[in-house]
Amino acid sequence: MFASIGSLGAGLTPGPVEMHSPDGFLSLPIAVIMWILTIVAIAVAVKKTNETFDERAIPLMGVTAAFIFAAQMFNFQVIGGTSGHLLGGVLAAVLLGPWAGTLVMAAVVAVQGLVFQDGGLVVMGANIFNMGVVGTLGGFAVYRLLCGVLGGEQRARIPAAGIAAWLSVVAGASAMAVQLGLSGTTDLGVALAAMVGIHVLIGIGEALVTMATLAFVRVSRPDLLSLRDARAASAAA
Repeated sequence: MFASIGSLGAGLTPGPVEMHSPDGFLSLPIAVIMWILTIVAIAVAVKKTNETFDERAIPLMGVTAAFIFAAQMFNFQVIGGTSGHLLGGVLAAVLLGPWAGTLVMAAVVAVQGLVFQDGGLVVMGANIFNMGVVGTLGGFAVYRLLCGVLGGEQRARIPAAGIAAWLSVVAGASAMAVQLGLSGTTDLGVALAAMVGIHVLIGIGEALVTMATLAFVRVSRPDLLSLRDARAASAAA
């Protein structure tokens, strides 16, 4: 999910503050650093995905990207004029694996920025990093940890994915707040309070959509849920 929450404080350029950050909200040095981190993460994701590549995953990657892209078009109101929409990083990671999920999220965020001007071009590296790297890799790490604690993936998939999806939204918002603070756009404390405070609520919607989608897939196409682990097992062998 992302939020559009208005001005964070004195010195911030007027307009919406969101996880799809527009140009001008981050300083050029911070934007460049985020681009470098993002390029490295994508390069690693490409390498890791190729190592576990399975032709059966091609249609699923396309369908997952299309679903997340379409779902992100639908906003819902939260409070005080704030709106949110699906982020989808944990959903992509659970279905495809964390590295392929990262590539899907990077593609979705890039198309949104290039075609629909949803987020700036200079800060696209930060947008991809916050939603496609932090939200996907970090969310999947939490998901696997929770599955281990709760008795295995088969048993805990849906609740673990819900919790991880909620946390991925909060983590992505926190990363954006830190970048705003380091850029001198606004005070870090103000940015964290505003971004994290509202995304704690928006993350609930993210969790519900993620759990509902996985529940639907489990009923209609349970074989898709085993595809990720089958690719990993094949690569390990």
